[in-house]
Amino acid sequence: MKLLVTGGAGFIGSAVVRLAVSRGHSVVNVDALTYAACLDNVASVADSPLYAFEQADICDGAALKRIFDTHKPDAVMHLAAESHVDRSIDGPRAFIETNIMGTYEMLQAARAYWTEQGKPESFRFHHISTDEVFGSLPNDPSVKFTEETPYDPRSPYSSSKASSDHLVRAWHETYGLPVVLTNCSNNYGPFHFPEKLVPVIILNALAGKPLPIYGDGSNVRDWLFVEDHADALLLVVEKGELGRSYNIGGENEKTNLELVRTLCAILDQKRPKASGSYSDQITFVTDRPGHDARYAIDPTRIRNELNWRPSVTVEEGLEKTVQWYLDNETWWRALQDRHGVGERLGKAS
Repeated sequence: MKLLVTGGAGFIGSAVVRLAVSRGHSVVNVDALTYAACLDNVASVADSPLYAFEQADICDGAALKRIFDTHKPDAVMHLAAESHVDRSIDGPRAFIETNIMGTYEMLQAARAYWTEQGKPESFRFHHISTDEVFGSLPNDPSVKFTEETPYDPRSPYSSSKASSDHLVRAWHETYGLPVVLTNCSNNYGPFHFPEKLVPVIILNALAGKPLPIYGDGSNVRDWLFVEDHADALLLVVEKGELGRSYNIGGENEKTNLELVRTLCAILDQKRPKASGSYSDQITFVTDRPGHDARYAIDPTRIRNELNWRPSVTVEEGLEKTVQWYLDNETWWRALQDRHGVGERLGKAS
């Protein structure tokens, strides 16, 4: 299968690219190389005859037409997006442009290409989204997001992703474009750009800096190892039912404070401080606006229909992640001068 992957130099996209190539798929990586992208993420497959790279903005319809016509993919995996909630609070425009207008341009380019090819039944447009479109859950373990949960986005980021989800469904219903959708929980793992919670905590800890936690740290997230997510995404694009959405979760709920303490304990073991614990650096900071209390995914559909489950627990995945950062200092050092890296943003009133 030839896959056109947007955002393939980003965190989740690069995991998809690496896994797809390792499984023998041809991959065309389309990425604008904005601040959070890094071609080092796909260096391990860059010389493969199965890999091709196109630097292009998904808002550029003419560039997308050329790429479709040149590479003639069998399926699209659309991951390119602005994704940091904090940045969306301070600068929402980029999220509207990329996540909504970019998805529109992708849908138009894919529909034109699919039509020109005679509308092959095997073609797929796989839109990758987030559980944040569903809003916030009560602190009740029995209540989780399902594919039927009404949308209730609370941030500029989640609103832009909800909009893109609706566009994809509309192109399926109105134009017949063969689509599948996925909504995932919080990802973590190797190559995670160092502005998100897990890498911020690891790198601040190593640098002796405060470990910032919003509010009282009680916000709950379901944590999904990025390589498990990539495996699920490839399964959905190959075997998912057209027009259907699948929630992909890690089945690993933790409060932010629990997560940070787990990371500190792993670091205490792997790279002990001269005295004390890394948890001594924990600092509670003013909560961000519209901070959802809890996310949790019910993965029944993907488990029952596609026989998929995550392969690692959050403890196992975090240990792998910490070790990766300890072993790959050259990678993250090169990214730390980019704007906002290592900070907690989203403080606009």
